[in-house]
Amino acid sequence: MRTGAGIRIAVIDSGVQPSHPHIDATRLCRGVGVLPDGGVEAGPGSTVDQLGHGTAVMAAIQEKAPDALCVPIRVFGTALRTSAAALVSAIRWAVSEDVDLINLSLGSLNPAHEAVLALAVWEAREGGATVISAAEAGGCACYPGALPSVIGVTLDWDIPRSRYEATQAQDKLTVAASGYPRPIPGVPSRRNLHGVSFAVAQVTGFAALIAEGSSVSHNFDVLREGFMSGAVIS
Repeated sequence: MRTGAGIRIAVIDSGVQPSHPHIDATRLCRGVGVLPDGGVEAGPGSTVDQLGHGTAVMAAIQEKAPDALCVPIRVFGTALRTSAAALVSAIRWAVSEDVDLINLSLGSLNPAHEAVLALAVWEAREGGATVISAAEAGGCACYPGALPSVIGVTLDWDIPRSRYEATQAQDKLTVAASGYPRPIPGVPSRRNLHGVSFAVAQVTGFAALIAEGSSVSHNFDVLREGFMSGAVIS
């Protein structure tokens, strides 16, 4: 059974609470906080989650791929808002840490950000990392997830959390997954955090399982072939 062993995943979000019961702190690597202007801050507290969103995203990834290593990169402080400059800086820092996958449970609906995010994604691909991000939000294209060089994720409430559905149109790979995070005992799923953010996290977890054991684990084509095969490997 695959567990994501040997795969490094950058989680660009609101950071992480290492003491949360759904988080395996032994599988966390050093991370950083990224400021709206793109500046990077390290040290104690730089990746502490103040919102819970990043912790829930990482928990969903770790549930799927418990032996993967996760690199927290905080771009959200006290609200789920950031800048294109921060995203670009976060992606570049992730690549410098030799990650295989970059989880972006976020995105921009502003077409003006397409070019700069496309460049950052291209740099990631050149550096050996595959970006996984939401392809749309509210029926509108979401960047960088809508770009062909990104594994775009869509939300499907009817898909069990143990499965995904992959499609390819021309050169664009899109993977649909459940929008529910890891369950909290005694809390109805609709009362828990939910949405496309967690569909992205599910897909990142699946990608880690597909990549495990591959000599070219970071290769986009390896992941494309794995998703399109339709195998359920969790």
